[in-house]
Amino acid sequence: MDLGASTEELKGVGPKTAEVLKKAGIKTLRDFFYNLPRDYESFQAAGTIAEMRPGKVVIKGKIDSLSTRQARRRRLSITEGVVRDNTGAVRVVWFNQSYRTRQFSPEKEYYFSGTYELKNGRWQMTSPSSALVVDIDPSSALSPIYVAHGALKSHDFRKIISGARDKFASIPDLLPTVQAGTRKDALFKAHFPSSTADASKARAYLAYEELFELILASKLNKRENEKLKAKKVPFDAPKIREFVEKLPFKLTNAQRRAAWDIFQDMEKGTPMNRLLQGDVGSGKTMVAALSAYGAILSGGQVALLAPTAILATQHFEGLKKLLDSFGVRMALLTGATKHKTELKKQISNGEIDFIVGTHAILTDDTEFKNLILAIIDEQHRFGVEQRQKLALKSPTGLAPHLLTMTATPIPRSLQLTIFGDLDVSILNEMPKGRQPIDTKILTEVETKEQLYPKIREVVSSKNQVYWICKAIEDNNMSEATSVKSRCKKLKEIFPNLTIEFLHGKMKPTEKDEIMGRFSDGKIDILVSTTVVEVGVDVPNATIMIVENAESYGLAQLHQLRGRVGRGEKKSFCYLLTSGDIEPSRRLRELEKSSDGFYLAEVDLKLRGPGEIYGALQHGALDLRIASLSDTKLIRRAQEDVKKFLQNDGNMLKYKELMAGVSKYQQLTTLN
Repeated sequence: MDLGASTEELKGVGPKTAEVLKKAGIKTLRDFFYNLPRDYESFQAAGTIAEMRPGKVVIKGKIDSLSTRQARRRRLSITEGVVRDNTGAVRVVWFNQSYRTRQFSPEKEYYFSGTYELKNGRWQMTSPSSALVVDIDPSSALSPIYVAHGALKSHDFRKIISGARDKFASIPDLLPTVQAGTRKDALFKAHFPSSTADASKARAYLAYEELFELILASKLNKRENEKLKAKKVPFDAPKIREFVEKLPFKLTNAQRRAAWDIFQDMEKGTPMNRLLQGDVGSGKTMVAALSAYGAILSGGQVALLAPTAILATQHFEGLKKLLDSFGVRMALLTGATKHKTELKKQISNGEIDFIVGTHAILTDDTEFKNLILAIIDEQHRFGVEQRQKLALKSPTGLAPHLLTMTATPIPRSLQLTIFGDLDVSILNEMPKGRQPIDTKILTEVETKEQLYPKIREVVSSKNQVYWICKAIEDNNMSEATSVKSRCKKLKEIFPNLTIEFLHGKMKPTEKDEIMGRFSDGKIDILVSTTVVEVGVDVPNATIMIVENAESYGLAQLHQLRGRVGRGEKKSFCYLLTSGDIEPSRRLRELEKSSDGFYLAEVDLKLRGPGEIYGALQHGALDLRIASLSDTKLIRRAQEDVKKFLQNDGNMLKYKELMAGVSKYQQLTTLN
């Protein structure tokens, strides 16, 4: 079987369905077979409605009286229906799932599995999953539940996969380290398990397979990186000591350790490839300044790449204050920089030691005389190709040392496994003077009673507020309040305050102008989308409000919260929820903890490994199966990869494996 063939080879998949699958990242037969169930449901033990007791139940019946209504004062739709069998009837309720009114046929019989409970004085099944009785294989104890994609719901995936049962026997093996047929058996049992033990065993093999590919990619990256040559940067202890002693503050121990890691790397003849990972406000820029000064002392040039012009400007101004007195010649290069031709000539002649800028640094006509160190801030905002382009800017034939920085916490387990080709330094201490940010979940009623007076209080003290919204414009398809709508409402509530909005579709000059005015204290409340997630330091901003907080991921909420508390003033973060649903565990975790590393571990457990770099990457390092807490499986994969690499002929023999590894290599490499 050609696993690279289109999904249109499958029964029931025509051009329209194939297009929906493609949008979900399922383009080939391989993608489809590896689109594993997110869970399993047992319908064999279905009881009657008359026998129902509070708790998890499974029943079989027909459904009618379906309708959807909007909840009062809540941005919530409620879909209701009545399920009937020969013994009685029960009310079923779904929240924000209006498509349910179109899903069922009153003449057909379905299984329903959910929680039977007393709610608002009435007994009901809340948010039950469902399946057509005729679609469930009576010989199988478990029915797979798939993640819905667009118009394709779980039952659509079940139907297509059932029609492809005969294709599993033709799936070839992938890895050289297992028995023949292991892969096809694992994939079959993942989709058609006869028991939970069957499903677990199948997923364990597929997780091993995924880790094998990823670790092999990392080892090959490291092997390639070790072939490159870089300029050795000697550690000038007296000059570095003098620099540190003249700082207006004391470095944390974590900053000292990270700087020492970097200096040791740069003394080697191979290019440094290090990730500086630190929570918001942990002092990554200071470590970057130390590293840059060390490289410049050896006669080389340094480039720092930032994702936005306003952030690049802030970096430039802050670094210039630190480095000016040490004779470091600095320049700022953004799209708005005047006299670019003259500045680029100075860079190519070596008249500029340290260039800070945006994507303008990456243009072909920006040339360096002797680029020794490249620093990338907020590395997840740049694709692999952009990072590689910066790394190729040195005309000496020597690769520059590369330091990437991120405030998005990555758990230590990821450091030890995925980034096998990347060294990591962690800043796990906060500089003195930073106060913890108080975080609180608020309902709509509490927003009016508690939040509005708090806003008046902080603004009267010359402090400022961020208010984050999900959408730019009001949309009938979304219940989220838009930036423009919220801005208008806030102006009615606070007529004496200066309130403006910001979003990603505005022109760069407009965004910079508004962010600049907010930074200067000329705007009291800035209503914005998550475009401010990576932004400038505004010490006077002491309140972060995130509307519809339940619709954001934990890491993103933590990143947004980090926009306040940048100075020594007490700061607050308010997570606004809507509807009758209890706050999720991730909001509760964010409310009780400000430790980004702890939250990253929680996030990993809640959503699985997921994307490591994010969607703005060139592709996505998306771990669909493996659990990075399974150290035994990781160790086994590492040992098997080591054996695999002892025979170079393996890379020619296992073509499908190497194609997958090549994809991972592009996504994990930072050189």
